[in-house]
Amino acid sequence: MNIFEVSQPKVKIEGGEQRFPVRRIYCVGRNYAAHSREMGADPDREAPFFFLKATDTIVEDGARIAYPPRTNDLHHEVELVVAIGAAGRDVAIRDARSLILGYAVGIDFTRRDLQSEAKNLRRPWDTAKTFDGAAAISALRPSTGTVHPESGRIWLSVNDRLRQDGDLRQLIWSVPETIAELSTLFALAPGDLVYTGTPAGVAAVVPGDRISAAVEGIGELHVDIC
Repeated sequence: MNIFEVSQPKVKIEGGEQRFPVRRIYCVGRNYAAHSREMGADPDREAPFFFLKATDTIVEDGARIAYPPRTNDLHHEVELVVAIGAAGRDVAIRDARSLILGYAVGIDFTRRDLQSEAKNLRRPWDTAKTFDGAAAISALRPSTGTVHPESGRIWLSVNDRLRQDGDLRQLIWSVPETIAELSTLFALAPGDLVYTGTPAGVAAVVPGDRISAAVEGIGELHVDIC
């Protein structure tokens, strides 16, 4: 492919032909208490922390995701995704929703063995979190100024067997709190996506697995590992 033909990743928006151009992908670590505990952390004492994924890791509903190299322990993590539609820096919590264009269902895939090694060696997580197909996402559902979920079931199944089953009310840091905190570290801009964390039940997937995920009132997402 010619370098001048490389296109920016874009995500489908429900209800029209427009697509959301992805600028950055931010992810919140350990934002559900039960998941934080299963990863060996203390959710009552830990402030929010963030990592990024490359934008070209995005894949949409119905994708076939190749099992990534250099891992024997690929994990799924279902998440509510927030799409940013307006710029903001040092945003107050009460104003955070004004930046939101819409919401989606996401799956943050992780090479868990590489992440564990990086943790033990106190190295960055990049190789664990960024690879082809690492950020699955459903179509964006516009917020229309009023649809801002604070509760609702979030779940994921593999081959029709339930793996993760939580509720958005279990978020340690709410969506407005997360956006406000993130905006103290980065200048947020239209095109940003925020993966807000995953409930307990993360586990391994293998080639041949069919993954289904959903967030109540937002949408569904289906991908296959091949």
